Amino acid sequence: MSAPGAETSATGRDPRTVRDAGEFALIEAINAGRVQAPGVLLGPGDDAAVLAAPAGRYVVTTDMLVQDRHFRLDWSGPRDIGRKAIAQNAADVVAMGAAPSAFVVSLGCPSDTPVDFITELADGMWAEAARAGASIAGGDFVRSPLLVISVTAFGDPVAREPILRSGARPGNVVAVAGLLGWSGAGLAVLSAGGHPESVDPAAADAGLLADAVAVHRVPQPPYDAVLGLPGDAGITAMTDVSDGLLADLGHIAQSSGVAIDLDSASLGDPALDIIAKTLGGDALEWILAGGEDHAFAATFADAAAVPPGWLVVGRVLAGAGVTVDGAVRTGPTGWESFT
Repeated sequence: MSAPGAETSATGRDPRTVRDAGEFALIEAINAGRVQAPGVLLGPGDDAAVLAAPAGRYVVTTDMLVQDRHFRLDWSGPRDIGRKAIAQNAADVVAMGAAPSAFVVSLGCPSDTPVDFITELADGMWAEAARAGASIAGGDFVRSPLLVISVTAFGDPVAREPILRSGARPGNVVAVAGLLGWSGAGLAVLSAGGHPESVDPAAADAGLLADAVAVHRVPQPPYDAVLGLPGDAGITAMTDVSDGLLADLGHIAQSSGVAIDLDSASLGDPALDIIAKTLGGDALEWILAGGEDHAFAATFADAAAVPPGWLVVGRVLAGAGVTVDGAVRTGPTGWESFT
């Protein structure tokens, strides 16, 4: 699909555009039959939602996605875009050690956007919200020349104090949970030909290429890797890997006043090496600077504190900055919104 307004509805689907339906009918359509999570005491339908705060406080974050900057409509369908919008916000909440409880979504779109596009977008959002254990409590619609999605996420730090970036100390170890580099690889596949099937499957396993594209379209934050841990799990600092491992660990290093050194051998991924060979890319660069994987990177008191499902990839030292195998890495370090 080239643009929201260019999509045509199949037989039996809603043929209207959002202009035809109107704002309030559209709100009713995307909320019909939805079941709110326990943390939402009052959902859509009034001037504001009402959320429970069992810990007596919230963790709150917000993020925005803009068409052709954060996603492309010829690369991702509406359901994928909806899931991605929720996943990147849920990951920020979980990275604070909090359980997602509710999301509020604001959407801007052209007036000729098909209603079907919006309902599929909402289906994707609700699917990912449910995977995170939450629901969508409300939002807003406006007319916009491009598709713009703004999500505010709420979380309950019920099991522990919020986990900050500032708690890492020399002697800690660095560990990660989730996939690293796969979103960057998927972006490289799409950039090479638009779709995985356009890349010669004889050069590598076409299934790996499709897997990488799927991760780029819909990140899979491993929520349970954090939320399944006890409150005394020994995590001293944590972040989700949205901008790139080097960039996001750099935030921990700066906030904590420490240095971090990564072990490239621990970060290696043979499957990514195959994709990199096919495309002429650099698997380690995808891992270190690709971003948008929404894995979790954390520091733990020591190696014995690292739980199953987490991989030790480095250590915390006295000093400043992030190095790889003891050396400063040249080249890209991750995403930056204004470059």
